[in-house]
Amino acid sequence: MSLLDNILNNLPEVAHPTQKKLSFKEKIKWTLIILLLFFILGLVPLFGLGPNELQRFELLAIILGASFGSIISLGIGPIVTASIVLQLLNGSGIIKFDLTTKEGKKRFQGIQKLLSVAFVIFEASIYVFMGGLAPPEILIGTSRYFQMQLILIFQLILGGILIMFMDEVTNKWGLGSGISLFIAAGVSQSLFIQLLSPLPSPQNPAVATGAIPALFQSLSTGDPQTALLLVAGILATVAVFALAVYAQAMKVEIPLSFGRVRGHGIRWPLNFIYTSNMPVILISALLANMQLWAQLFQKWGYPILGTFVGNQPASGLISWTTPPNIVGSAIRGGLTGGMILQGLGYMIFMVIGAVVFSWFWVQTSGMDARSQAKNMMNSGLQIPGFRRDERVLERLLQRYISPLTIMGAITIGVLASVADLSGTLTNGASLFLSVMIIYRFYEDIARQHMMDMNPMLRKFMGG
Repeated sequence: MSLLDNILNNLPEVAHPTQKKLSFKEKIKWTLIILLLFFILGLVPLFGLGPNELQRFELLAIILGASFGSIISLGIGPIVTASIVLQLLNGSGIIKFDLTTKEGKKRFQGIQKLLSVAFVIFEASIYVFMGGLAPPEILIGTSRYFQMQLILIFQLILGGILIMFMDEVTNKWGLGSGISLFIAAGVSQSLFIQLLSPLPSPQNPAVATGAIPALFQSLSTGDPQTALLLVAGILATVAVFALAVYAQAMKVEIPLSFGRVRGHGIRWPLNFIYTSNMPVILISALLANMQLWAQLFQKWGYPILGTFVGNQPASGLISWTTPPNIVGSAIRGGLTGGMILQGLGYMIFMVIGAVVFSWFWVQTSGMDARSQAKNMMNSGLQIPGFRRDERVLERLLQRYISPLTIMGAITIGVLASVADLSGTLTNGASLFLSVMIIYRFYEDIARQHMMDMNPMLRKFMGG
């Protein structure tokens, strides 16, 4: 056995449940425990932290499921980055995994976990040594400064490892995945504050933070432009909710029959958004990392990804991957041709990124035609009027899965970018992503646990 296999076989992991199927009550219990722990860790400050240069990246923190300045400042960034790198390596053929076998999947997951740990250590070091999260300035030039840097890195690594295990607990014992849960939690918290908070805004203490209280304030003071901007933000947010739910609900149903039970069959549903929310998670995390790296490179004196003026991208690649508020600029009368071009560039980037990640995700997650055909055959299903043959079923599924992968990816790329360009109350792509995650939770619960719910909750879920 090679050294790598030895390491992979001895990686610590969360134990699988001993029972074959967990009850809804058990899954919801572990999901709520992890969610509560996530919010508590987000309130634990880093010991010895001085300047927090990352604090101004609030929207990036939402996408990364992080709380900059706390012990979970890394968020899901290392996990998602490891997934992106491994998918690109596997998809390009540089490293090849046989994901059709149990051993191949286990090896893929083991290397992904090992790579996640490597990125936890790497990103923690980068955040501290490049000044994003630094010790107090009073220690600069003293021997204690380097010691405090190491203490900060240790805390960040500890928080990153905790997030990894919390994700694993959610995957095995809870509902959905921890990555999705943390993103949805962060977006929901941000949206609640941006919509309803009556507290003064940090940018303008005379106006409330929440859009609804601020709307009433602007109407009472006779400020129609501000009121119109707030109404546009609220309407854009509602529209994103509606479009995301509608897109998620679209399905293609393939008629199949049970080979041994004549006259009985089912319809096998394939979602139009075939890869669900994963491509949006990956492309959003990529953009978030690009913004962080661009700022850090500029601070280091090498603005290879572009430059910033304050918090706003001013030039380079990063300016073309940052969405302008097209609707807000039009209402203020400041919409320019450059903004429109920048918006189109951002939309193209989102669409291409979504298509690439969707394709790789299908190939690496067992959603390809061959894997689906094998699952159907193992369930005793076949195509009505055709002989029972896995190759025939694979060819039929290929006609659906490839177009759905591409069209679904283009759709979510366009919708996520339009959400960003329309000026929603929180980051548009993360809002769209959060709605998809919550709807997926609803679908999974309704499909798997409708019968073991409390009758009142079952009625609420539509059962």
